[in-house]
Amino acid sequence: MKIEKNIPLLEEILIEWKSKIGNDYEGYKNHVYRMLNYCFYLSEPSKDDRKKLIIAAAFHDLGIWSDNTVDYLPPSVSLAKDYLEQNGLNSWVEEVSLVIDLHHKITQVKNKKHPSIELFRKADLVDFSLGSIRSGVSKSYIQEVKSTFPNAGFHKRLVQLSWQQFKQHPFNPAPMMKW
Repeated sequence: MKIEKNIPLLEEILIEWKSKIGNDYEGYKNHVYRMLNYCFYLSEPSKDDRKKLIIAAAFHDLGIWSDNTVDYLPPSVSLAKDYLEQNGLNSWVEEVSLVIDLHHKITQVKNKKHPSIELFRKADLVDFSLGSIRSGVSKSYIQEVKSTFPNAGFHKRLVQLSWQQFKQHPFNPAPMMKW
């Protein structure tokens, strides 16, 4: 499977956030590219489903920077919803919102109407686990994607943010996780 190295819609969305994301930009952008490549490895989405996945991926963790919080799912959903509405894609709001909101669900998502939710969850888990959980993605492909899109401090930043959250809210250390 060929690695997609340039996704114009993704680039267009993320460049608007470059100054807000700051030093974490390359790490986040590479994380999103890794995730999308894992999504496309696991599924061959239709043109519309591909676009939905790209939009969801671009916004899925942005609440970390837009709202400066580890409880980033609600602001990330809100940002994606605003983008969809501004671009006349209102009919996609439900699905893209669910994809983002449930991408850290610990258990499998069984949603026959929107199978993209589980696909996205699996792809994010592959990257979050640094490839130790493969969810059907080959080890060699994971290594190739990771070589193409280096971590650039993304996971280190997640650990730093999680530590800050834990110190401030020890009884709610991972508000983004769902059962």
